Amino acid sequence: MVYCSVKVTEMKKITINLEDTVYQFYQKVGEHAGGLSAEQVATDALFKLAGELSLNALYKKETQG
Repeated sequence: MVYCSVKVTEMKKITINLEDTVYQFYQKVGEHAGGLSAEQVATDALFKLAGELSLNALYKKETQG
């Protein structure tokens, strides 16, 4: 049997204002991705971007110094 201890931290909530056309874009992407909400698609896109930016920063740090 495996026991796991996890520290739960409270997540912060942010609000992002989007133009209607941008919101509609995320809605369409969500519809084509199996019924995801526009909010979930935007969240996933932001997490992906954060990961890519982090990797790029680490790569630059490695190659420069």
